Amino acid sequence: MRGASNESLARAEEALAGVTPLEGLGGELFSIAKLLDGSGALRRALTDPARPADAKVSLAGQLFGGKISGQAQEILSAAVAGRWVSGRDLGDALDKLSVEAEVAYADTRRKLDEIEDELFRLDRVVAAERALADKLGDRGIPVEHRQELIRGLLQGKADATTVRLAERAVDGRGRGFAASMRAYQVAAAARRNASIATVRVATDLTEAERTRLAAALGRQYGRDIQLNVIVDPNVVGGVRVDIGDEVIDGTIAARLDDAQRRIAG
Repeated sequence: MRGASNESLARAEEALAGVTPLEGLGGELFSIAKLLDGSGALRRALTDPARPADAKVSLAGQLFGGKISGQAQEILSAAVAGRWVSGRDLGDALDKLSVEAEVAYADTRRKLDEIEDELFRLDRVVAAERALADKLGDRGIPVEHRQELIRGLLQGKADATTVRLAERAVDGRGRGFAASMRAYQVAAAARRNASIATVRVATDLTEAERTRLAAALGRQYGRDIQLNVIVDPNVVGGVRVDIGDEVIDGTIAARLDDAQRRIAG
């Protein structure tokens, strides 16, 4: 998002931060985002820059009052009172807020670490099972059937918040399952003022090695680091770390490539 949309999202996030989220809040915000996706007229009405903010808030109250919780109405009002560069930015903002609401709800139950771990493990399971990944991403299969598949996979093995987020990743709003799952992991880490480091190694790290690596990265970046460790047979010794757009490649293969480039001049 750009300019005014970013500022409006920040104000809506402040509204979310001011409540102790109920379990259904994330689902309500996501449902509104989906509703906006399907109605250009509604998007235009709620984001029209020529319409005063209080008029848009009043319209949102008329449309959704009594149909959603007071918390959802409060956050929606904060969102529609803002200015949006694009009508679709409002839906994207509500989608992001819905994830943040789920993460905040998990945090109130002291389940945040568990949710992060479950999201990461599910992401890796789907990435390793090509047939499963293809089914989850097949738009020719009704979304409710794909969500039923993910529920069956997680039944009795994951927290209800993880299941809701996984179902949402299947729906996606145009974003793929893997991209959605990683965005959810980033949101969970951000709740703890941490960053995610994806660590690829040839053999798994011991707990002591994970602790030392997380501490070293934390000192380097000045914040807590959540490690997601992936055992990758393509890694030839050493370790590769991805943090956001940054890559620290200490693998033997990378050092050999660098040496070859230096020799080639």
